[in-house]
Order: sequence, then structure tokens, then C-alpha cells
Amino acid sequence: MPATGRTVSAAVLLIVGAGLALLAVLVHYGFMAMYGDVTGSAFEGLTWGLAAGPSGLALGVVLVVALIGLMLSTKLWMRLASAAIPVLMLLGMFAVTPLALGQKMANQFVSAPQCVTQGTDEPMATADREAQQVFDSIEHIGQFKGGGMSGVAGCTRWFVLPGDVDVLQHYRAALPAAGWEVVEDDGRHLRAHLDGRAFDVTPCPGGGVIWAGSEDDRSYGQGRPEFAGTEVCPHDL
Repeated sequence: MPATGRTVSAAVLLIVGAGLALLAVLVHYGFMAMYGDVTGSAFEGLTWGLAAGPSGLALGVVLVVALIGLMLSTKLWMRLASAAIPVLMLLGMFAVTPLALGQKMANQFVSAPQCVTQGTDEPMATADREAQQVFDSIEHIGQFKGGGMSGVAGCTRWFVLPGDVDVLQHYRAALPAAGWEVVEDDGRHLRAHLDGRAFDVTPCPGGGVIWAGSEDDRSYGQGRPEFAGTEVCPHDL
């Protein structure tokens, strides 16, 4: 191929590669904002996205385009640009990963547990309000999922907690400070009572789960047929 033709082809491939790299960064952002692990670091999110999401496939395509452009390039700056595109793409993915995880946190999690739902019928509505009063009386940590299990058996809510934080240690201090009496603390979960109400917290990988109900009920509705087979700590918080 004549030098001019090689130069034109290399320039076209540079443009195509840059466009694909930009598109890959945007796709990675959307994927992480939907499916990313908010408890992980930016580097962990990037490596997971490359392995489990479309980011890895996009990287492979961009690498092929960049390699072809590198072989066709007749000028040094073109070769340098071809080699730089995949690197800049990875840096872009790394930069947008925490932004995507922050968006997921804002869209899918709340800073305090919420049990009360409009339109709930009695007696579940009363049970939800009582559970909400329990949650409101305690200082919490983590970010809570919007959904959970509610009803006459109590209200259960899951939370995520980035970093290595001792969940039980936090509630060992927060519950007595709010007037609660800790009645169970075996290192795996903690239960406290106050005025006929009960609160329970159990650490889970990446966060934990809390429950509020009557002190006469078992935590998390355990033992009730409707909750048979339900995991206290789900695999994916």
C-alpha cells in the first residue's frame, strides 16, 4: 500500500478507535451505575466491569483497532496515538467508575431505613409505623435499600457499608445511648428490647440487615411459614 494510502487508513482507524473508546467509557458508566458493587473501590469496580460486563469486550475491540492502526501508521505521532487510545480508555473507565457507583447509591439507596408505605392495609400499616418508630429512635450506619420485608412479623431492611466497619460495635454503643437494653449479643447478631419493642442487627458481607418488631416475635420473621427459605443475609446486598 502506498505511504499516502497507509497514512489515510491509519488516520481513519485513529478516529474510529477514539470513537469506540469514548463509547466504551459511556457504556461502562451505564453498566456500573446499574449493576456495580457500591461497597467496592474504583479499581475493584473497573476490574469487575472488565471481567463481567461489556467493558472487557469493548477493550478487546479497541485494542484490535489500535493494533491495526499501529501497523499501518507511517508517522511517529500516529503510532503514539494508536498506542495511547486503549490506555486513555482504561483511565477514563477508572475515572467514571466512582461517579457511576455514586449515582447508583443516590438512585437505589437511602440514608435511613424506611418501613412505612402509602396504601398499606391494617394491621400491617400499624406494624410498619411501630417498626419505623423503632428505627427512628436509633442512630444507624450505612446506606439502606428502598425495599425489604414488612408486615405484622416486623420490618426488615438491608444496608450496604463500604469499608471495613464493625457493625455490631456501632450498635453496641448506639442502642444503650438511645435507651435500649441489649438482651442478645453472640458476636453474630445483636438484639435489644425497649417498651415491648425489639430491634435486631446482623452483619452481612458488604453491609448488614436490621429488623424491628415486637419483643415477643423472633427476629426477621424466622419460624413463620411465609418466610420459610428466606435468607437473612442475601448473596447480593
